[in-house]
Amino acid sequence: MVSFKSTLARLVAAVTFASHLVGNVASAPVTEDLSIRKASATPAAPHFVAYSDEAATPSASSIKGFNVFILSFLLHTGAADEAQAWASLSASQRSSIKSQYSAAGIKLMVSAFGETDHPTTDGANPVTTANTMAAWVKQYDLDGIDVDYEDFAAFDGSSGSAEPWLESFTKQLRTQLPQGQYILTHAPVAPWFEPNVWSGGGYLAIDKSVGSLIDWYNVQFYNQGKTEYTDCNSLLTTSNGQYPNSALFQIASNGVSLNKLVIGKPAAATGDADTGYIDPNTLAGCLSQAKAKGWNAGVMTWEYPDGSASWIKTVRSQAFPE
Repeated sequence: MVSFKSTLARLVAAVTFASHLVGNVASAPVTEDLSIRKASATPAAPHFVAYSDEAATPSASSIKGFNVFILSFLLHTGAADEAQAWASLSASQRSSIKSQYSAAGIKLMVSAFGETDHPTTDGANPVTTANTMAAWVKQYDLDGIDVDYEDFAAFDGSSGSAEPWLESFTKQLRTQLPQGQYILTHAPVAPWFEPNVWSGGGYLAIDKSVGSLIDWYNVQFYNQGKTEYTDCNSLLTTSNGQYPNSALFQIASNGVSLNKLVIGKPAAATGDADTGYIDPNTLAGCLSQAKAKGWNAGVMTWEYPDGSASWIKTVRSQAFPE
């Protein structure tokens, strides 16, 4: 997923991020009343997820039909884009928005990393990074964190360094953000679930190691070639030759729980992704086909405001009508 904000904004965010966390003890959870977290228990599927790094946190009515909204991005160097915008609000403003979202049944999360952030390649410590990010989630009263890891140099390289980094990072996030109290999701690209391709075992190895700690996967079925995941068959049943064994039901056949596989799609034909777009009416039919075969995980979109209330209403119309 792509962040379009300026490098200068990221540098300013990094300084702000560091100042916010002065005094936090990275190795210990932030003290809080756990009864407050009961409302943030992981919601049951289906999940209807929208990301945004392009617009201020919308009103609940603007994203009617979604039940998860994710602010992008929390980088390993600090908060940027909509994550930084959220942090810049006053505590009362954040509380008001969270109350509106809660009343509408919408969880509010932050997404870590994104396309421009490369924590493994940059040498970031996974445990320290997890501690710092978990503290940020707690400080700014969010319902959880999404791991949009796109360090392709580490993942696609021969060293196999990405998988153990992600496993350590995920374990430490769960230490700080307990299951049932906070949501923890990952957003891998679909080909990373291919078997016998990745030097470190890919997301199949990650799922085997720490999948029980991950509530669901917001799978990116886009930006992976012009012909991949562009119709119901290649999305659901048999992916095309470039990335074999990475369609929805093929991933499940590879050992990943089917109802943890949320289908991720760009909301617009241009601007939100380079490839992988399926128009909302066609996508609605794909979801209906998948549901008829036992799938119930839900759908994700990059990004709001293209992925609006009207977009999700159409996409849900056949399988999950409102």
